[in-house]
Amino acid sequence: MKAVVLAAGEGVRLRPLTLTRPKHMISVGGKPILEHCLNAIKACGINEVVIVVNYMADVIRGYFCSGEKLGLKIEYAYQKAVVGTGNAVSAAESYVDEDFLLVYGDLLFTPEALKKVLDMHEKKRPSATLTVVPVEKPEEYGIVELEAEGRVKRIVEKPKREEAPTRLANAGLYVLSTEIFEKAKRISASSRGEWEITDAITFLLSEGKPIFAAEIPKGEWFDIGRPWDLLEANRWMLTRMEHRILGNVEIGARIIGPVTVAETARIRSGAYIEGPAFIDEESDIGPNCYIRPCTSIGKKVRIGNACEIKNSIIMDGTHIGHLSYVGDSIIGEKGNFGAGTITANYRLDAGTIKMMVKDKLVDSGRTKLGAVLGDNVKTGINALLMPGVKVGANCWIGPNVVVYRDVPSDTAVFLKQSLEETKIG
Repeated sequence: MKAVVLAAGEGVRLRPLTLTRPKHMISVGGKPILEHCLNAIKACGINEVVIVVNYMADVIRGYFCSGEKLGLKIEYAYQKAVVGTGNAVSAAESYVDEDFLLVYGDLLFTPEALKKVLDMHEKKRPSATLTVVPVEKPEEYGIVELEAEGRVKRIVEKPKREEAPTRLANAGLYVLSTEIFEKAKRISASSRGEWEITDAITFLLSEGKPIFAAEIPKGEWFDIGRPWDLLEANRWMLTRMEHRILGNVEIGARIIGPVTVAETARIRSGAYIEGPAFIDEESDIGPNCYIRPCTSIGKKVRIGNACEIKNSIIMDGTHIGHLSYVGDSIIGEKGNFGAGTITANYRLDAGTIKMMVKDKLVDSGRTKLGAVLGDNVKTGINALLMPGVKVGANCWIGPNVVVYRDVPSDTAVFLKQSLEETKIG
């Protein structure tokens, strides 16, 4: 059996991070989301994968190539227009000639979750097998209503909360027969303007074809939709991965709990690191800094003297200057923080923190949430970023500037001072 992985979309809700990479290539737990996805597929014994690409396809191809380094054989199908999952699956039609696994490449899931849908399909041999997972907000998902023995009765896309027939969401993991391709050609745009794979499955249901669903526990699956979800996804991976300390840990450094230190990383004396945490190749940490739980630090990152990093993702090549604090934040690649830069992560009134997502102010539901910075952001000394702000790629934030609203890419923000000089005496 082959796996088809959908990875064509940009991930607009995750801007500014997706201005310079596809959503699927954002790293959590030290690896791109898509790599975690492929590793779970391989763990189920599937070695042939078709990745459907479009947005920044060269980034995905350049990283995974033929799949040899992962022990996979990877082919790439190009989706000409990113107009939904129903259209995306059609791009892979010429690559498969039997039942196949279909997964969304921006999800995290365990091999055990995949095995459940594969086993259900093997047992029932239906036209399609879905995976469902219990959710708290059914209005944000496609909701599946089941009959006896897990047979699918209907699928309702993003119903009103009070009208949801169940709380079982479509988890984006399927095993499909090649019948799906003919049905995908018959669907039209949904109310969201997208061609949905679930509409093609609904065609199968209307013809009386057997469709089944395997239910998986919520803990075996994670959906990444908004920027703060990346922090939870990072925690999800860090708590499940195996950790090893291979790098240079100097005398006087303290490591508590599950922590990965890559072979060429350096932990200087006085550093205090609490796991789960991940520190990648050629990174240099300390001295005398505090790395708190659920932090991932990428390649060639420098964390200076007396810094504190808490529950954050620091991407490759970034320099966090001494006396800085980064809390509950995501920092893009090749950034440079001047000394004393602070990402505030808590409101004075202890309320939940809101963030702009696709031009709408969205309540994160979190009382701790810092900043999201794109690639190549530089800050001057004592710059302060307020909770929930986003800074686009290639920005300069000047010394002593307080950033209290989003900053678009390629923007410089400086503080004007009014100085007065007088003679002493």
